[in-house]
Amino acid sequence: MKIPDNAEKVFTGEIFDIYQWEQGLFDGSKATFERIKRPDTVLVIATSSDKIILINDTQPDREGIDRLPGGRCDKGEDSLTAAKRELLEETGYSSDTWEPFRSYEPVDKMDWNIHIYIAKGCIKSAEPTPDPGEKIELRPTNFEGFYDTMTAPTQWGHAFCSELLSMGEKEKEELRKRIF
Repeated sequence: MKIPDNAEKVFTGEIFDIYQWEQGLFDGSKATFERIKRPDTVLVIATSSDKIILINDTQPDREGIDRLPGGRCDKGEDSLTAAKRELLEETGYSSDTWEPFRSYEPVDKMDWNIHIYIAKGCIKSAEPTPDPGEKIELRPTNFEGFYDTMTAPTQWGHAFCSELLSMGEKEKEELRKRIF
């Protein structure tokens, strides 16, 4: 949800900013509303040969989890540029074949989108350069391993996980074909 033009920024954080504005209510009274804003996130379904490149991402505040490569968009950076940068930084892989897959707005009271891209035919083109707060291990897997990882309890609450869980066998096969 977008933040109204008349909103005032009342807090500036490292990742999250908070905005407030006065909103008219149905009974004619007014109340203060708030919304959080954060940079958009990108995720990449990256294929190399017959594998999908997952990563195990450990950060100082949590154990490692298997996930898609990705991260935050930098200020002024469009989502495709961010996806290419994050894939290269976290895995050392790059691709010339990119396709938007989905965009989600996962939280009602937050101006934030998650953009998922498919990167086909990825090749190793550099050494990974993860952020200082990341320990990343590559976890290439087949489609079944990708599906199992992305629908595991560690992924629950993520819109992409919900979409995968709702797929029938025909839809899963269509997704496999689209990815590869």
